[in-house]
Amino acid sequence: MFARFTIVQVKPEKIDETIKLYEESVVPSAKEQKGYQGIYLFTDRSSGKGYSVSLWDSEADAVANEQSGYYKQQVGKFMEYFAAPPVQEGYEVVIKG
Repeated sequence: MFARFTIVQVKPEKIDETIKLYEESVVPSAKEQKGYQGIYLFTDRSSGKGYSVSLWDSEADAVANEQSGYYKQQVGKFMEYFAAPPVQEGYEVVIKG
């Protein structure tokens, strides 16, 4: 399994709008992607910092998802809410409890 983290800094006054857009647009769309295993959003409302974590069957599925343009399209929906550019990181999931 592979995890893709997107680390974001959201304008604090835009947190609720960001959460709503993620829930109503990103989550349903992610569920339709090949290799999808799950998606989570973590946020610190006071600072605006957040983490989106998507889980994939494999790194190859996560990479294919990015190469298809899907990832860029999803991130693009949030650009007006970001206080700084998002940072993407990927990790092999080595333990799942």
